[in-house]
Amino acid sequence: MNAIMSRPAYEDATMHITFKDDNPAFDGSSLTVRFTANVDGEPVVCSITAEALEDHFGAQSPLESQLLAAFEQGRGRIRSVCAEALDQNDGESVILHSGLFRVEGLEPDRGAAA
Repeated sequence: MNAIMSRPAYEDATMHITFKDDNPAFDGSSLTVRFTANVDGEPVVCSITAEALEDHFGAQSPLESQLLAAFEQGRGRIRSVCAEALDQNDGESVILHSGLFRVEGLEPDRGAAA
């Protein structure tokens, strides 16, 4: 199944950013999970840190199985923040760190009533 997020990253997006439902890959040397975005039809490798997956998506440790499960749980939100970051940096590869999920304009839940 190749579900594609076909909408622009946000209203003022300058490029077309999509994601396929490919399996992410664990990179033990950098403690990240890598995935691919398509920016204007070109593949761009992106990643999210173990710290971000622990802080925001429920990973209990930096073990591969925990990180991949956390990525799956937060896939939609990770893609949304990644698309915003890609649009802001002209489609260059991004590494999503924990703090990026708290940056104004990149966090879809920010400001929502708790």
